[in-house]
Amino acid sequence: MPEPGPLVSALRTWAARGVGDEEAAASARRLCAAAGTHTVVLVEGLSDHEAVVAVAAAQGRNLAAEGVCVVPMGGATNVRRHLAVLGPRGLDVRVAGLYDAAEEPVVRAALARHGSGPEAPASRADLARRGFFACVADLEDELIRAVGTAGVEAVVREQGESRGLATLRHQPAHRGRPPEQQLHRFLGTTSGRKARYARALAERLDPSATPAPLEGLLAATRLGALPALSPA
Repeated sequence: MPEPGPLVSALRTWAARGVGDEEAAASARRLCAAAGTHTVVLVEGLSDHEAVVAVAAAQGRNLAAEGVCVVPMGGATNVRRHLAVLGPRGLDVRVAGLYDAAEEPVVRAALARHGSGPEAPASRADLARRGFFACVADLEDELIRAVGTAGVEAVVREQGESRGLATLRHQPAHRGRPPEQQLHRFLGTTSGRKARYARALAERLDPSATPAPLEGLLAATRLGALPALSPA
């Protein structure tokens, strides 16, 4: 599955080098202007990127064409660096995001320094008001519960991997565990599988069953729905 495009790569490079890196800044600014990007969605990994883009498409939206860029950060611990290059010292764009509930302290601390508003976010509701939405475990867990066990198993069959799932289910470490946990583990056992299944599950999703964090995120990406970031 291909990586996201050049703007994403430029933003990740700039975040890694620091907001003061002039070469990385120039590249990111040029690509951002060319794409007409006004909002950046921060997600933890490539599978999250695939799910967000696919669910948006199922709702009739083309995020890139709307000026929304979805950036997989390579883990929640990179959120502070990304917020730094997206705020007033950087691109000065609107920012939203998805995060795993276990990473909430990391996201809250980053937004306390770089986020919008005069006060640090004190609760999950505060984070949501600033455009950042929590997945209970992770986005794969949200999608598995939304699509349902039978639906996920149907996707596994379509992918030609039923035998692999059956093998995992018979392993002592996984035998007897709830089907949802077995499926969640299966999605993460092979490189690239999480991203592939994230898109496939998102495409199978009934729009009326869209997980709440995804629904909230996509609503927040509409132009004018997000506050601006504050200076660090």
